[in-house]
Amino acid sequence: MNLNINYRPALDSDKSFLLELRSKTMDPHLTASSLPVSQEAHLQRINYKFDQAYIIELDKVAIGLLKADRKIDDIEIIQIQIAPEYQNKGIGRSVLQAILQEATASNRSVSLSVLKVNRAQELYISLGFRTVAEEESSYLMKYSDTGMIF
Repeated sequence: MNLNINYRPALDSDKSFLLELRSKTMDPHLTASSLPVSQEAHLQRINYKFDQAYIIELDKVAIGLLKADRKIDDIEIIQIQIAPEYQNKGIGRSVLQAILQEATASNRSVSLSVLKVNRAQELYISLGFRTVAEEESSYLMKYSDTGMIF
């Protein structure tokens, strides 16, 4: 499937969209993990490294968020969220594959944290991520095409 996915820097005017997106995509997982689902908690997460946030657009319609911290040796995916009505269409996989290609081309690993109750970890595993650490409610996962041992 040829997806017309574009990215644009997130603006302050996107915060209401991002708040709704975070609530729709994360509330069930956060609730199941006994983590806060308040608007204040969501806004804290949205504002964290906001300068690295990009709105994912499909055919010029905002459908998600990608927030990634590109470091010298690693690309940390801070947040990736796709609106529920656009999930299971290959969009998240496509976004992640582009990041993995970027990491491979620049000899970097990719890391992310995922809640233990979030089914997205199945996608991450299918793309080659491995669990490298565990916290109370989440797993730290890493991808590397450089032959590095974690």
